[in-house]
Amino acid sequence: MEIKNSVPVEATLIANDFIDRLMAGASGEYVKVYLYVLRHQQEKLELDTIAEALGHTESDVRRALLYWERAGALKDEAGTVNPQTDGTAARPETSRTSYSPERAAALSEDEDFSQLLYIAQKYMNKIFTHRECEVFAYLYDGLRMPSELLEYLVEYCVQCGHSSIRYIETVAQSWHERGVRTVEEAKACSSGYSKDSFAVMKAFGLGDRRPGSAEKEMIERWFGTYGFSRELVLEACNRALQATHSPSFRYADKILAEWKKAGVKTPRDVAALDEKYRKRAAGRQDGRAAVKKTANQFHNFEQRDTDYDSMVLDQVKSWINEG
Repeated sequence: MEIKNSVPVEATLIANDFIDRLMAGASGEYVKVYLYVLRHQQEKLELDTIAEALGHTESDVRRALLYWERAGALKDEAGTVNPQTDGTAARPETSRTSYSPERAAALSEDEDFSQLLYIAQKYMNKIFTHRECEVFAYLYDGLRMPSELLEYLVEYCVQCGHSSIRYIETVAQSWHERGVRTVEEAKACSSGYSKDSFAVMKAFGLGDRRPGSAEKEMIERWFGTYGFSRELVLEACNRALQATHSPSFRYADKILAEWKKAGVKTPRDVAALDEKYRKRAAGRQDGRAAVKKTANQFHNFEQRDTDYDSMVLDQVKSWINEG
């Protein structure tokens, strides 16, 4: 399959390092913020400008900018956030280490590291390339992640259906940023997400399978980016089912996006929003009833089931055609 860009644009360069190393671990909303900043890197951007352009809240934009600054993709110069298109701004503690032959030889004599490579290759059912060995050396020696934690990392990723070295490195960096240092902490971190995912899939009647990539991205947005509780997310899922009679992730996503814009944080906020909507709908209904009553009194005849609004519209159209 050959895919081509059909939109004529002036070029905006994106660093390969961003695509290869950073993009996979970020939410879609964060990627949108990065691309917008990249497009307007010659301008002094304000939070409200970015938020308005992307339909985000300023707090959402602030979190995204902080995420990319910590990841090394953006830097702050004189109060202005700018993209690092050459990938050189990566933080010292998370930048990929280049291993000299001497340092690589020293690691090869490390029994824990050698055992880690052996187990990882068994799990992933492959012989590692030089680059893949270097990634594990970076995680073990550069990030100082214990060998037993990295063994669990490989097991966890493979069981989730991901054996890509990029995916494994992204998850490892995410754990590192969260301060995960033990297998127990990693299990707690991964099980929390799994429980949320399972709860959503079960609410949609899909408990017999894992979420797909697009579904997983939405679930991550609901819990991570939006910060909603499981109770609110499941309420949105239930409403999506009632409205569409199908497990519609996109419908639930729209509900939660509207709740986010409205500042909803608790079930009480949802109830207040529902009441506000009901009052507005009742006001419109009362207005239509008042207009109909006035029309009935003017014509002085009993109301029938005829759609008079439609009749009037048809009559106006005939006058226009005759004219």
